[in-house]
Amino acid sequence: MSRLRPILPARFRRRPVTESDVEYLLDRISSLTCERQALRTRDAGTLVLERNRVQIARAQWLLSYALIERYLPKTAEQNAA
Repeated sequence: MSRLRPILPARFRRRPVTESDVEYLLDRISSLTCERQALRTRDAGTLVLERNRVQIARAQWLLSYALIERYLPKTAEQNAA
């Protein structure tokens, strides 16, 4: 039986987090935010602003999971692996 759509949409799939991901994502969010301010100053169209907003939301979503993976205590099973 085939599924009509994937369990997780592509925008919500993530790869394993590396140690430098948190710092990279913080920089990315900062950069995207500055870009958004510049877009608003130039009265950019709604499509461009929406694309930027989605990029910011995606980066924030990835950052939340990167922080969880960095600071969540590991279980005994994870420590043994």
